[in-house]
Amino acid sequence: MAALYRKYRPQSFDEVVGQEAVVRTLKNAITSEQVRQAYLFAGPRGTGKTSMARILAKGLNCERGPTPDPDGTCSVCLGITAGTSLDVIEMDAASQRGIDDIREIRDRVVLQPVEGRYKVYILDEAHQLTDAAWNALLKLIEEPPPHLVFIFCTTDLSKVLPTVRSRCQTFVFQRPRLQDLITVLTYVAEGEGIDAPPQALSLVARAARGSFRDATSTLDQLASATGKEITVQSVLQLLGTVEEDALFRLCDLVVDRDTAGALTFIEELSEQGNDLGRLVSDLIEHLRHLMLVQHMHEVPESLPVTEETRERLRAQANQLGEPTVVRLLDLLAVAVDDMRQGGDPRLPLELALVKVTRPAADLSRESTAYRLEQLETRGPVQTVPPAQAVSDTRTGPEEPQAVKVPVPVGAPPDVDLEQLQEAWARTIVPAVAEKSIPISTVLGEARPAELDGDTLTIEFPASASFHRQLAEEPKNTLLLRDALYEVTGRKLAITFAVGDGADSEDAEPEGPAGEEHFLELMKETFDARERETPA
Repeated sequence: MAALYRKYRPQSFDEVVGQEAVVRTLKNAITSEQVRQAYLFAGPRGTGKTSMARILAKGLNCERGPTPDPDGTCSVCLGITAGTSLDVIEMDAASQRGIDDIREIRDRVVLQPVEGRYKVYILDEAHQLTDAAWNALLKLIEEPPPHLVFIFCTTDLSKVLPTVRSRCQTFVFQRPRLQDLITVLTYVAEGEGIDAPPQALSLVARAARGSFRDATSTLDQLASATGKEITVQSVLQLLGTVEEDALFRLCDLVVDRDTAGALTFIEELSEQGNDLGRLVSDLIEHLRHLMLVQHMHEVPESLPVTEETRERLRAQANQLGEPTVVRLLDLLAVAVDDMRQGGDPRLPLELALVKVTRPAADLSRESTAYRLEQLETRGPVQTVPPAQAVSDTRTGPEEPQAVKVPVPVGAPPDVDLEQLQEAWARTIVPAVAEKSIPISTVLGEARPAELDGDTLTIEFPASASFHRQLAEEPKNTLLLRDALYEVTGRKLAITFAVGDGADSEDAEPEGPAGEEHFLELMKETFDARERETPA
């Protein structure tokens, strides 16, 4: 028994879905007797390139033709449908790609058609032909016998030689819209007596990612697995996909800053058997849709979503801030990298949700930029009209003046000493290193010792008094303050101190450092070396 994608492949131009421009051009070419000697059909897999080539061959060789409406019942059409026609030769260029195979074609093209008017060669995956094979075909494509037509089908147009493309009429097949896929699946389900609700067919169509063949093959597999009674849950179990409702709910939890709710929901999805790796991929696609809506101010027609989903996308794009969408996409990219290396995507996914719902828990520089951008988008200082004037003992009314009351844009992010100590070597010192590597080396010996309000005390060990003196220079202190603001979002005053060296075994004796010790410190700090004096 034939697979469903073969049983229900289109047999006429009128049955083709989603390629209206190609169908219209080919039908007009047949009607006006302007059929060319070579055609190049290019496009993603499963979009109907080979089926269109067979339909064109039927239109050229049908007993009623040439006609844009082959009857499909004559012996020629039936032979082409069954693949037994002697006038329509299909070749797989992936296995018949050499110059010897092309020479065989050149030897046979001189023979006249057996039943129809044209001898049609259909070469699938034509981009896999070798350069020598293409060169052997060039003359034949340019000046073929009047009864010969070539149809090349390829999924990679860029690999076809420019000299070949210039000799062919090229048609680029587009990925079908989601509604086109649902239409085909509904037709197949009705023809096979498959009970499938629209929501289940929508999930199958979304998972096919623009391929008619993949969508029909998945429906075939589901029908076998469920006894032709397909449910939404059976689709989710087979494909490992996540319902759209789950993606919208997860983003709603991000809008509400509900960290606990988001982590609990991830746990629920995992217990239900959902593939968290697929969840990451689907969530990235969902966020991409939101980003497009936010920046284009409308839902693009190219998005593979239903009308109901379009309305929900518009609503959620207005609730979820643009910085949040971009930040979450960046964080999910880490989960994708882990998956490529065979890692578990669960922890990176959970970390992404925690960081985006609780930005203060993350002291990375990216998080700080995200928090500052959020603060900036809350609005500038507003002018508030004055209250009703109160009469007093002074004579004459006084004209009320508008009073500028600063509306708080948002308090600086909270930060404590423990967070600063944790972020010191991880983010603060590297931020200084981007502007001055020697000063970052100096600060690498220090540590945050005390935070009193907005004053941070940086402590150097007793053996690093020279490094402390370097850090206290105004320009170096400014570098550190800028780095702290970049990481924490707070403008902190800096003071420096030397730690108690009593407990240190290597503590240096009090008194000025000798010349040799001073030179060693210079070499260590600035990666310097003494210049030898020539004899």
